[in-house]
Amino acid sequence: MRTALLAWDYPPAPSGLSSAAREIAESLAESGADVTVFTLDRGGRERVGGVTVEGLALPPGGGLARLRGWGSIGHLAAPLAFRRAVLAAHARAPFAVIEATNWYAPAALLAGRRGLPLVTRSSTPAALTRGAVCGPRDRLDGLTADALERRQARGSAGLIANTAAHGAAIARAYRLSGRQPSAVIGLSLPPEILRGARAAAYPETDAPVRLLFVGRAEARKGFDVLLDAVAILAEEQARGDLPPFRLDLVGVPPGDLPPDLPASARRRIRARGRIDAAALARAYADAHAVLSPSRYESFGLVYQEAMAYGRPVVACAEDASARAFVGAPGAGPLARTATGPALAEALRPLLVDPGLRRAYRARALAAAGRFDRGSLGRETLALYGAAIEAARDR
Repeated sequence: MRTALLAWDYPPAPSGLSSAAREIAESLAESGADVTVFTLDRGGRERVGGVTVEGLALPPGGGLARLRGWGSIGHLAAPLAFRRAVLAAHARAPFAVIEATNWYAPAALLAGRRGLPLVTRSSTPAALTRGAVCGPRDRLDGLTADALERRQARGSAGLIANTAAHGAAIARAYRLSGRQPSAVIGLSLPPEILRGARAAAYPETDAPVRLLFVGRAEARKGFDVLLDAVAILAEEQARGDLPPFRLDLVGVPPGDLPPDLPASARRRIRARGRIDAAALARAYADAHAVLSPSRYESFGLVYQEAMAYGRPVVACAEDASARAFVGAPGAGPLARTATGPALAEALRPLLVDPGLRRAYRARALAAAGRFDRGSLGRETLALYGAAIEAARDR
């Protein structure tokens, strides 16, 4: 089967969508598919991991690059670029099916096209990843992005969600009819991450307790909750009620720390910004526990990565993925609500008790490895087949 995958970026670009795209593409290739990835983060063509990667970087000063700088209508620039490239490649050698993320709708102008069925694999909708909307221009910009996502999802011949709860949330958000074939398919982790995780021993020293956050400084990730909890615990540690601890923030540059962050908390935080894969592996290996208090995750790759390393995960019960992947197997404590005091309450026993940390570690390791490339490839190809048949029936 010849397939196309539309991606905003692709490894070595350090993002969750990039990592997911690679796992999808290489799992399909390992299952026998002929896969071409179209990505906007580079130019040229290369062959990587059994996958053809076509770079569609918009030339600076070109029409689409200028269009992309406009509010609202600028959201059409990327779909136009993807549409042009995919249809040109399809004319040379037809694709059986194409796949794209829902996030900002890269395939909005390919949805519903006769003879070229589209499958949308849903990440978090753009509405949940945008910052605060400040004015009419921002509201219009957001409404356009949301409308394009709905258009793509509704015009898709098949839908994939990472969890059942996420699939239900997507159906409500886009007001889907439920007529398209759909599947719940979990994402795998890259083999090199799994190898490195298995080889990573747990830190032998217990002081300071080293905590890790991997993500962006946004409300969906619970970043405000995280800083509130650290401020609470830092005051307790300053009084001598807790052992020393420090927190590394990966993906968060120093400029994203709020100016009113208490000095006691700031002294215990290191904001590292974006780092490469090797540095991220060292960060996981050095950590005693991983803090991921997200309010909402479509899947939660950080949960899966942390558990692969056998690191306790402190998450938030408001997120359905955290309840399923962290809470159910006991891989770490869940804050009852997305608040600083609740997260501090969940984290406090881990700071105090090395034995508890190691007990959570054992359960995290037991829960790791739930998803692999074999199942990802097989289940995705099965959904592709159902989508192709559904498109024919239309």
